[in-house]
Amino acid sequence: MRRYLGSILLVAALMGPPVILSGCAARVRVYDPEYHDYHHWDHHEVVYYQQWEVDTHRNHVDFDHRSADEQNEYWKWRHAHDHDH
Repeated sequence: MRRYLGSILLVAALMGPPVILSGCAARVRVYDPEYHDYHHWDHHEVVYYQQWEVDTHRNHVDFDHRSADEQNEYWKWRHAHDHDH
């Protein structure tokens, strides 16, 4: 067993960071000041956000780089299209 322990630890160390990072990404919450609620910024929210960009004829920009006015526009659109909450 000792012979394999080093290999097991190495594999665990190599696999660890992506799991930790992906786990943290799933826990990101974004506050919507207009509606005073939080949204989990996960794959489903990204799909909504990308659809908003298409529907409103916008170039892709990361949400956190948009102006506060554009973020509020997104949240208004998002609440009008909210089918999973």
